[in-house]
Amino acid sequence: MDWQDFMAETEANMAALSKEIPETIKGFGAMGKAAKADGALSEKTKEFIALGIAIATRCDSCIGFHVRTLAKLGASRDEVCEALSMATYMGGGPSFAYSAKALKAFDHYAAQSGA
Repeated sequence: MDWQDFMAETEANMAALSKEIPETIKGFGAMGKAAKADGALSEKTKEFIALGIAIATRCDSCIGFHVRTLAKLGASRDEVCEALSMATYMGGGPSFAYSAKALKAFDHYAAQSGA
């Protein structure tokens, strides 16, 4: 998978839908901002949780969004691999396949961000 092209297409599709349902997207954006804010858990920890959920739900675009954010937040490859280990343990074979996909996406975004 070419993560750059895949995410660009995903974002274009989401932008088109956003024009049709602006109030829903405004609410979704506010919810995301509140959920990701540093609190008892750091934003990075919350992104690891989101990545695990993305793997469990087999959501390619979610994997792309969360590994890209983790790379920007300075997550190490070792941290990502440990999170993927837990996601694989919790989700079995399908999560193993999606964890492998997530690691490839992280490597792509980490290389872009210089991590």
